[in-house]
Amino acid sequence: MEALAFIEQIPPFDQLPPEDLEKVQQAMQRVEYEAGAIILRQGGAPSAYLNIVRSGSVELRANGRVRHVLEAGEMFGFPSMLSQEPPLTDVVAAEPCVIYRIPESLFRTLLERPPFAQYFLRSLSERLRNAASEQSLNAQGLGMPSKYLVVHEPIFVAPNATVQEAASVMAKAGVGSVLVADEPPGILTDRDLRNRVLAAGRGPETPVREVMSRPLIAIDSDTPVHGAMMRMLEEKIHHLALVEEGKIVGLISSTDLLRFQSQNPIFLQRQLNALHDPKELARYSNEVNSVVETLYRGGLAAPQIGRIVSTLNDTLIARLLQQGEAEFGAPPTPYAWIVFGSEGRCEQMVLTDQDNALVYAEPSERADTYFHALAEFVVQRLIQAGFPPCPGGYMATNWCKPLDEWLTLFSDWIDRPEPQALVEAGIFFDFRPVYGELSLEPLEQRMMSAQRNGIFLAYLAQAANAFAPPLGFFNRLRSEGGYIDLKKGGVAPVVGMARALALAAGSRERSTMERLNAAVQGGTLSSEGADNLSGAFQFFLHIRLRAQLETIRNGQKPDNRIRVKDLTTREQRLLRDAFIMVREMQESVAEQLRAGGLR
Repeated sequence: MEALAFIEQIPPFDQLPPEDLEKVQQAMQRVEYEAGAIILRQGGAPSAYLNIVRSGSVELRANGRVRHVLEAGEMFGFPSMLSQEPPLTDVVAAEPCVIYRIPESLFRTLLERPPFAQYFLRSLSERLRNAASEQSLNAQGLGMPSKYLVVHEPIFVAPNATVQEAASVMAKAGVGSVLVADEPPGILTDRDLRNRVLAAGRGPETPVREVMSRPLIAIDSDTPVHGAMMRMLEEKIHHLALVEEGKIVGLISSTDLLRFQSQNPIFLQRQLNALHDPKELARYSNEVNSVVETLYRGGLAAPQIGRIVSTLNDTLIARLLQQGEAEFGAPPTPYAWIVFGSEGRCEQMVLTDQDNALVYAEPSERADTYFHALAEFVVQRLIQAGFPPCPGGYMATNWCKPLDEWLTLFSDWIDRPEPQALVEAGIFFDFRPVYGELSLEPLEQRMMSAQRNGIFLAYLAQAANAFAPPLGFFNRLRSEGGYIDLKKGGVAPVVGMARALALAAGSRERSTMERLNAAVQGGTLSSEGADNLSGAFQFFLHIRLRAQLETIRNGQKPDNRIRVKDLTTREQRLLRDAFIMVREMQESVAEQLRAGGLR
């Protein structure tokens, strides 16, 4: 019974019914090995058993090099058994150990149970993604199809109808908008009637076509609620049409989403757009944390939460810049406010250090004075809102320069990839414009010139490898005081590789996930490599966010550390496997780019 009690708590045996566990107990064999004993031999006969480590540890060695160390509860032998090919590694007892063995015949019988089979047939990336999405979107939450929010059938008016006729239809139906049956379709809302008819002094005979909003933004009716929410935030709109097979079947509004959920990012975005009193900024951090908590509990994945939070932060910055322009007057020359770091990649979830800069078109004494004052104004208010100053000084108060100076900086970093240049390229090459009329296309093109500089790309990849996964001897997790810094050990290595590979592919993408996809399309990364890195990245973000939210609930300041003992045994194994994969990918990517640039 002791053996069965041990086995039945190990995935995927914990998914088996009692009758199958009884079969396991009857067929399972207990084998002891002395330290140094070879259990399976690289290139030898396929394994005839599923092996489970009961006590002690075993090493997986390829060509004499230790690749993995397996401890109690971990399994080996099944890859060669499934493929009927020789093992790819030696399996050696690192110390005296006890192994439970399940014969192949029973193992293949158990593979007929879908949950059991899925565990062994899934790739590492799938297991990581599944672990990151265990707080699943439930059918009544953010994963619910948007069509279930529709209250009324779609109401149409003709484009040549008068606004008085349209208003009468809206009043009779008790709705705040009607669709316009034009090609392409449009929409007329209460806001349009107020701003484009009454405020503009137009009469009741004004044709709807002249004041309607178009194009009408539409999504598939089965799009989850969180997808509709994200679209409204990004487009800064208040209505979405729902379509099925090209036909409009409904209309939802931001009000529908606000009724659906109280801690809603759309409500916070509205508050930000109406922000006046600087004292209100002090609430922003807590309000964002509440939104993140709600989205997380609703089952939204960390990358999606990052996009929503970045949209809210963008709205706040835009509002602060508008207030700055109102205080200092119209800008003397076009400018752009840019963000970088996790905010530039749309991957920030809880508020972290500021990473921003200001680019303006033409240098002059007046422009220099104006934009430095504007930068100081916004940076100080962001501090009030809960964004701490950047310890490294990467803020617009220090990085406020005309476009020509930025172009020179980018060129210098690419042409002379010295250590500090690589640090700053790694920071600023994540830039994303948030507000302003200045086109940054010249800066984009200058950054893209890095694709032709193999030496720079090779050094950029090497610089990314300065962040090493926390693995010790025999690939065991290495912690400091029981904690692991997930940013340094997991997130930053993947971000750095994705940045270098995307630049090598000539991609302008900013988010890590999109950069990995672009690297595959550009031929600088294999599909398997991108899949594994993407799965690991989502897993890192998930367990970090979970820990950060717990820290916030306890009234403490969140950071990038996780406590190892707070992870389940399964999560610890997945984390170690993800770290091992990331380290191997770092070596591979660095060698690939080195071969292309440092000849």
